[in-house]
Amino acid sequence: MTNAHDDARWHLDRRVPLAIIFAIVTQTGAALLWAGAANERLAHLEMQMDMFNRMTERTTRLEVQVNYMRASLDRIERKLDRTIDPPPDSKN
Repeated sequence: MTNAHDDARWHLDRRVPLAIIFAIVTQTGAALLWAGAANERLAHLEMQMDMFNRMTERTTRLEVQVNYMRASLDRIERKLDRTIDPPPDSKN
């Protein structure tokens, strides 16, 4: 009965070559390096998207300000046109 119980437990046999253990450790290390690099690329892209969103917001605000300035300039031009070219007298 103890033999059946001993066989059910997990154990590492001495017949496992060191090359397989080395390959598994190397692949695990490479996977961790790849995951770290992917995380770094993702963080960089998130930073770029944040900068892009801020620039988009600033551009929108500038466009609104330009529209207000254009409307203000149009009003100023109309007032100048009225003072330079007075309407003809209705008496003539």
